[in-house]
Amino acid sequence: MTTILGPVTIAPMTQAQAEAIARWRYEPPYDFYDLDADERDLAELLDPESRGDGYFAACGQAGEVIGFLQLRNEGDAIVIGLGLRPDLTDRGLGGSFLEAGLGFARKAFAPLRFRVSVAEFNRRAITVYERAGFVRTRAFLHETNGGRFRFVEMERSA
Repeated sequence: MTTILGPVTIAPMTQAQAEAIARWRYEPPYDFYDLDADERDLAELLDPESRGDGYFAACGQAGEVIGFLQLRNEGDAIVIGLGLRPDLTDRGLGGSFLEAGLGFARKAFAPLRFRVSVAEFNRRAITVYERAGFVRTRAFLHETNGGRFRFVEMERSA
């Protein structure tokens, strides 16, 4: 799929890609999303068996990993987790990356709905989701990164 990011190819994540993503480091406060901030998240990403068939790497034209998707089938919805490579964040690319991921998930799973959860402090991501048609469905506390944090769940039709 071609987006503002250029041609984006999304395919099952390889071990080498998982290891590269595990080394990504975001600037505060987004370092909350560094994969090693939560041992369970990191272990799931790095273990091929735990990763299963739910993790995908998004690669640019030269084959470089520009982002990742985690897709989980939950009834008639696909629950999406995603991350854009740190050096590509805060450059207005989130919407294009999200749309590429939604297009891939739509073709692969034919869901009725998409659902995302995002840390409440992350206004940047919430704005991207709202612009893509997601609406807030609930707020909740989530245990991660050694504590309990407020998250927002958002949905939209597929």
